[in-house]
Amino acid sequence: MIAQRAGTTALRRVAGKPNSFFTANLARVSLTQTRQVTTQKFTQDDANALLAQQRLQRPVSPHLDIYDKKQTWFGGSIWQRFTGSALSGGLYAFGAAYLAAPLLGWHLESASIAAAFGALPFAVKSGLKFALAWPFAFHALNGVRHLLFDLGFGFAKRTVIKTGWYLWGASAVFGSYLAFFL
Repeated sequence: MIAQRAGTTALRRVAGKPNSFFTANLARVSLTQTRQVTTQKFTQDDANALLAQQRLQRPVSPHLDIYDKKQTWFGGSIWQRFTGSALSGGLYAFGAAYLAAPLLGWHLESASIAAAFGALPFAVKSGLKFALAWPFAFHALNGVRHLLFDLGFGFAKRTVIKTGWYLWGASAVFGSYLAFFL
């Protein structure tokens, strides 16, 4: 109730005494709409011909040819999407399989999965663990990097390249830690 009263009081004060910014710029605001161009009627064939002519004058988008492959191919942006899609796609696939397992006669209980995983050779277990840990590590670390980009830090070309290489190394180390030491 007090917050509502304070808000109402503030609105009444502003309405009673408009500030100088508002009154100085009021003259600039036009209350009527004016059109600087006029239109003309075309038949459907003439309109299609004009549209085809305009399309011929448009510049062609360079698409992926303009990017420096050294900077962007191994850069974090596309791999952020790849790892995020793989992690979320894997989660959805496992969730759907877990829900369908009783109907299909599959055993996806925790005890069954742990027993099956424990029976695998060490090299296969290590590879599977790293295959799950590395995308998670990369996605997490690159997410922090992208948050820093959103805040405006690290846009110099040299910094982008450096942090990209640091990201690959740190994600390999962090993924290895998650896979082998955790």
